[in-house]
Amino acid sequence: MDDRPTPRIKNRAAANIQITAEQLLREAHDSQPQTTFRAPDQRLQDLEELAEYRARQRRDFEQRVIRNKVHIKEWMNYANWEASQNELPRARSIFERALGVNSNSVPLWLAYVDMELKARNVNHALNLLSRGVTLLPRASQLWYKHVYLSELLQDVPSTRRVFERWMQWEPEDGAWIWVKWAKFEEERGRVDRAREVLQAASERFGEDEEGMEKTQAVFVAFAKMETKLKEYERARTIYKFALSRVPQSKSSKLLWAYTKFEKQYSTQQTIDNTAAVRRRVQYEADLSKASHDYDLWLECIRVEEDSWRQLKSEGATQEALDATASYVVGLYERAVAQVPFTIEKVHWRRYIFLWFNYALFEEIEKKDNAKARKIYQTAIQVIPHKHFTFAKLWLMFAKFELRQLDVNAARKIMGTAIGMCPKGALFKGYIDLEIKLREFDRVRKLYEKYIEFDPTNSLTWIQYATLEAQLGDFARTRAIFDLALSQPSLSVPELTWKAFIDFEMQQGDRQAARALYERLVALKGHVQAWISYAMFEVEPMPVQHEDWEEEEQETKEREMMPGDSGLARAVFERAYQDLRRRGFKDERAVLLEAWNTFEEKYGNPEGVVKVDGMKPVTVDRSLIFPDDDGDTNQASLKFLQAARAWKQAQQVTGE
Repeated sequence: MDDRPTPRIKNRAAANIQITAEQLLREAHDSQPQTTFRAPDQRLQDLEELAEYRARQRRDFEQRVIRNKVHIKEWMNYANWEASQNELPRARSIFERALGVNSNSVPLWLAYVDMELKARNVNHALNLLSRGVTLLPRASQLWYKHVYLSELLQDVPSTRRVFERWMQWEPEDGAWIWVKWAKFEEERGRVDRAREVLQAASERFGEDEEGMEKTQAVFVAFAKMETKLKEYERARTIYKFALSRVPQSKSSKLLWAYTKFEKQYSTQQTIDNTAAVRRRVQYEADLSKASHDYDLWLECIRVEEDSWRQLKSEGATQEALDATASYVVGLYERAVAQVPFTIEKVHWRRYIFLWFNYALFEEIEKKDNAKARKIYQTAIQVIPHKHFTFAKLWLMFAKFELRQLDVNAARKIMGTAIGMCPKGALFKGYIDLEIKLREFDRVRKLYEKYIEFDPTNSLTWIQYATLEAQLGDFARTRAIFDLALSQPSLSVPELTWKAFIDFEMQQGDRQAARALYERLVALKGHVQAWISYAMFEVEPMPVQHEDWEEEEQETKEREMMPGDSGLARAVFERAYQDLRRRGFKDERAVLLEAWNTFEEKYGNPEGVVKVDGMKPVTVDRSLIFPDDDGDTNQASLKFLQAARAWKQAQQVTGE
């Protein structure tokens, strides 16, 4: 036992630079000299050294395959090395030993065959392939290698026998194999035999999704072979038979190939019909999976409507037009039947466009106004108006009746909409409709109803007053503005005040506008209101001559009434005292900036100096004004002013 005392640690604080074990190991590795090991070149001088080299290599390979008996790569390296030494019996022995360990390894069989082919032992390779496909009948690589080798040797009967043996096992990836067999027979001039092969292949696969894919591949290859042989009617018959057998939802590839064939070897009408059939099949397949995808319905219907319009422009027969139009109507009926499951409006926003397009198609394209009216009525019945409504639907219905010159029906529709489910968009649409009809008495009544419905909407009051101003009834305009400002809770009262003041300024009544500003600053006292008031006093205002006609006022240059900078300065002073009294420091700073700008533009140098002397100084993130009360604030302010003066003097001296 060690009796030495434990050393006392004087400083237990962590070191400034920390070193990890990983850094120590990396530095030790990097400090070592970089040497690249390279095996020495070995030159064999006589047969004794060659035999010794081979014995050493064989011993190493034997040790490796003993240690990794199941590692096929070691066996393959061993056998290939023996083959490189022209020791084919030894190489075959090693491959046979490896097959004894794992006879299911396809790469091992292929390596064995490749070795025999490199040595030009073709019969040995064929025998190996025959053994391999007998032991591993599901190994497509061995079968394909067997076919390739037999075909390369131009042994047609043997190749055909290999194909027949292979097809008896019904390989999983069998479509391309049947096509390969048929191509082999076609290249040998046996077209009848190629047709028999493809016909047998078309009856081999099942009706599941994978089987339909393979069947399509076989039929397409069959039709392409007939096309290559210039048997176009045979190819067309094969395509049509395949389309009748394969379900439409699973025949996309077949349809694409058929369309391409018709484009090359058919008339324009046949091509268009084929493309239409292809589109319809694709859309029907998609809609069967997502029946409530309204965007998909709209896209499908748009394509069919375009097809109908194209037929109409090309002068197609009435029978063809009626058939296409009936299909479009059927699509609309199926689409609008897919009513959303919930009563949330977000799920109805795309659905309602189906009704819009349906009604427009009947009205504009088919000229069936009675059917269009019935569609609008049905759509209104479908929408759950107790929960929400679509103002666009009501407005489109009313405008439809206007196009039919039935104004009373349009008004009845809008009145029903407002009575059943009032909303701002309905009022606005109805008001715009009556304005276009120049029924201003009705517009006034509608604005009154709109204001009763939502008295807090500032824009409604402004639009109502603007209408009266445009009609020349200024007394009603002022009354509407006064009534709006008396509302306890306007959405944006600032807009109403600004609109009222702008109206008075347009009338050239500075006294009325000044009275409004007085009411505004007395009510709110906001710094921006004071600034706007002051700038109003200094800016010129157009003079309204009552004896001018309206056209003269528009054509002649209007006389301007100059502003009064003294009144504006008085407003700034009142504003400053008001904000100072209420203790608003930030607002006072904003006001002084605006006042300073005013003095620079409209005032004199004395005014600028005065405003600069009123500006605050920031101390500990707080503003201190020269006219603030308190000895401490004044002392701090004087100190900061002296410091500022000293700094300015230093800058002047430095210059």
